[in-house]
Amino acid sequence: MIGILLVALGGALGSVLRFGVIAITYKFLDINFPWGTIFANLIGCFVIGLIWAILDTFDEPKNLKLFLITGLLGGFTTFSSFALENFNMFRAGEIKLVAANILISNIAGILLVFIGYYITKQAIQCFK
Repeated sequence: MIGILLVALGGALGSVLRFGVIAITYKFLDINFPWGTIFANLIGCFVIGLIWAILDTFDEPKNLKLFLITGLLGGFTTFSSFALENFNMFRAGEIKLVAANILISNIAGILLVFIGYYITKQAIQCFK
């Protein structure tokens, strides 16, 4: 039961954080391209790499993983919004924007997981 509560609390917090990132992004960037979702997903990719490096190094409690990865990052990143935004751009005939969104999100996302993981592993080694 505690696991469900931790996922729910993390998910609520992650969703609010995603809303904030998207709202701030659209104040400064072109609203015709889903930069807010891209930034939320890329930040989430970096952070999941960072958190996974910590969890991979130390024997952290399962509840921490449930709260941070399943809850917080599950609420913060959003594949369904990514898919819907691509669908809507495709319907509007913006094929180049669809391709750019898919390439940026996937390539940069995977790269940021590696970077987050590697930086954190190196930092852990420095402080051991």
